[in-house]
Amino acid sequence: MQKTKKYMSDIHLEGYTEEYESIRAGYETSFFSTNRPSESLYGQWHYAVDQYDTFLRQKWYLEKAYDENGYSLPVDYSFDEWPIMELPVCWNTVDDKYLLYEGSMVFTRTFSYDSTDDENVYLRVGAANYLIRVFINGQYAGIHRGGSTPAFFDITEFLKDENRIIIQADSTRRPEQVPTENTDWFNYGGIYREIELIHVPKIHIKDFRTALVPDGTFSNISVEVTLSGSVDTEAEFVIPGLGIRQKVNIRNGKGECVLEAHPQLWSFDDPKLYDVELSCMTDSVCDKVGYREIRVNDRKILLNGREIFLKGISAHEDSVDNGKALTDEERIRIIKLAKELGCNFMRLAHYPHHENMAKIADEMGILLWEEIPVYWAIRFGRRETYEDAKNQLMELIQRDYNRASVIIWSVGNENADTDERLIFMRDLAKCAHETDKTRLVSAACLVDAEENRIADRLADHLDLIGINEYCGWYTPDFSKLPELMKNSDPDKPVIITEFGADAMAGLHGNVQDKGTEECQADVYEKQIEVLKDIDYIRGMTPWILFDFRCPRRTSSIQNYFNRKGLLAEDKTYRKPAFYVLQKFYKSGV
Repeated sequence: MQKTKKYMSDIHLEGYTEEYESIRAGYETSFFSTNRPSESLYGQWHYAVDQYDTFLRQKWYLEKAYDENGYSLPVDYSFDEWPIMELPVCWNTVDDKYLLYEGSMVFTRTFSYDSTDDENVYLRVGAANYLIRVFINGQYAGIHRGGSTPAFFDITEFLKDENRIIIQADSTRRPEQVPTENTDWFNYGGIYREIELIHVPKIHIKDFRTALVPDGTFSNISVEVTLSGSVDTEAEFVIPGLGIRQKVNIRNGKGECVLEAHPQLWSFDDPKLYDVELSCMTDSVCDKVGYREIRVNDRKILLNGREIFLKGISAHEDSVDNGKALTDEERIRIIKLAKELGCNFMRLAHYPHHENMAKIADEMGILLWEEIPVYWAIRFGRRETYEDAKNQLMELIQRDYNRASVIIWSVGNENADTDERLIFMRDLAKCAHETDKTRLVSAACLVDAEENRIADRLADHLDLIGINEYCGWYTPDFSKLPELMKNSDPDKPVIITEFGADAMAGLHGNVQDKGTEECQADVYEKQIEVLKDIDYIRGMTPWILFDFRCPRRTSSIQNYFNRKGLLAEDKTYRKPAFYVLQKFYKSGV
């Protein structure tokens, strides 16, 4: 039978993305990037909205303007005549016409490269929602999934003196990905964190970790090194401030050691950081690291052996002007607001925030809960969805392992306690424990509504339990809260990871009027009055520091914002509930 030839086959093509799935960037190809020599690709990029994925269907990246006989072909793109967008940015904040756009955009620019035989070049994209595909000079470099963790692409083999880079960013919400299609925050699209070229030697330091050994002595420091090649060599680890210069034997590309040291311990009230250096062969890296110990003893949380109460607040990565693409000035402002509130702790919800948030927290002295977006009804029975979540968790741990401020990895939020979900999140918790023995592992769990008690089966696999409860708001009968506390008898500490109520800034009424400042303040007063006397409650992160964009919130009070913030979305107006919580935190609890 004669095979039918198709005219313009891309209009009939199904499964056109399959060939791009075989090459994948992820934590397997990432490496220690702090303070690496880099070349910024910030600035002007040509872009096009590509709602129908024509870029992939027609393979624009090949720039095939002629057929095999040399005849000119019509093309549906003109890279260098497209409009300009300044990257990094969330495209939703660039122009009102893109505010609610979800889908694909294609970004391109050119750059020069002075070739050398003794280096590798990685493209690093700090974050892009939700997936990106990268092409260099017509060659496919790889794909990365996960909108809040960094992607690394080894592009050395593709480089020439003059280069065209094309990045397709796709913000489409999909039921099979992490997070899934239904969330409670705004779906910002774009390449919204760093874009840079990182230059490293052929054999380079792929991973470098250092921490205080959690043995209760506060006198041992661990060092772990992974190289990009399976070589036998020696590395040198240096902490000038402690007079330490330690050799680390590398065998088959990996090495580790434990050395005796007596660092001044990092804490939120005295955030001591040390300059640390690691050199190996022709490569060297440096970092600023605090050394501290966090652990659980029965129902107590101990920082450096001292019992603490986690006086916290939750926060989204959101800005009226910049979306998720916050500036460092905005990050500093957020932490200053939390400290003004009396916090020693913040929950960065519901996905990994920018790595500078943890670096700034290291410097300013505030503890952090960091989370991956295993949020609500993930496809818990799908293996590929689990691998996506695991990859994001591993990328987060690798990125922030050296940050003293980060004390808790969270494997998810508000998931129904089903058998599939238990297996999914149990395995994530196990993975976090095996990968990092210096931190606690938790999740924000739901209350057992039928029995009104803390009874999530996942708790058996966590170091401490996060509980979201909205007594006085979604559960109007406030008497449910003292009953919940009485009905529960956990064998480990509990953090109330969410409680709260909406309040529109400037809207007043009595405490029964939903959405008023008075109602919100009343909920906070009642919650604090109950929770302050519960011995197993060892912290709280009420929902939330400031109002944030959310397309599911459509009432006249909300106007497409979640209004549970203690501050309005401008981060300047403080609602009365701010001062209620501040009074409690500064009372000496």
